[in-house]
Amino acid sequence: MTDAVIPPPLSPDELGPDTSPVAYETALDGALAYVTLNRPDYRNAQNSVMTYSLDAAYRKAVDDPAVKVIVLRANGKHFSAGHDIGTPERDFDTYYDNVAALHWDHTDKTGADQRLARETEVYLGMCRRWREIPKPVIAQVHGACIAGGLMLAWSCDFIVASDDAFFSDPVARMGIPGVEYFAHAYVLGPRRAKEILFTGERFTAAQALDWGMVNHVVPRDELDAKVTSIAEQMVQMPMQGLFLSKKAVNICEDQMGMRNAMDSVFGWHHYAHSANAEDGGDSLGGMDAKSMKSSAEKKG
Repeated sequence: MTDAVIPPPLSPDELGPDTSPVAYETALDGALAYVTLNRPDYRNAQNSVMTYSLDAAYRKAVDDPAVKVIVLRANGKHFSAGHDIGTPERDFDTYYDNVAALHWDHTDKTGADQRLARETEVYLGMCRRWREIPKPVIAQVHGACIAGGLMLAWSCDFIVASDDAFFSDPVARMGIPGVEYFAHAYVLGPRRAKEILFTGERFTAAQALDWGMVNHVVPRDELDAKVTSIAEQMVQMPMQGLFLSKKAVNICEDQMGMRNAMDSVFGWHHYAHSANAEDGGDSLGGMDAKSMKSSAEKKG
């Protein structure tokens, strides 16, 4: 645990247009809510403070009857470098609240008990919670969208990317089968999923479009306008139509096995953590933020 002073997560009432680590503002006469990841100095790496603040922003948008569409975007050069495994504000053993899952406090626990409680809540649980938001959510992606960044984007309904965006899930380098929200085979197809996991290599926005993972790719300077134009079309639809259409497609994905598959893979994910810890004392297989970045640059 770092000695850095870590601020608490934000409540919905504390969110504003310049608030760190997540900013919130509305447009289109209040019908569009912008939720903005705001740790640009750390490439929007996700610590628990950001995760719970993001959840507060989503709750604010859901509770506002004027808001019909939500856009998830990011400040800085990158959408998200993934889970925070190395910044001075990392807060692995900090507990805030049970929001996505009802579990015991993990902060005074060790080993597998702590990891399972934390990842059930802030990783798999949160992304599932956000996938079920009863309003359309558009991910506006630029720059890096790595590992945990994929989880944020995949829990959204649309992904619109700039042409400089790139994606990867390099977690197999840790001996772990991908990130916790394991939607890979559903958003990429089985063979592409295996390719990106087995190699750890980055893939481009153009490839993601070709593989069906993103909806649109546009030049970076046109990204805001493209997302706004899609949102403008959506806000003309009745809220009930938007909600029920989203629910219907999510039900179809679940009938195809996505939720059950995630539960199964989550178990193997934690087997890998425990096996790593048993072999070498480190649940991440000896990898850290620096070595992960170095490996990605060598491959990329």
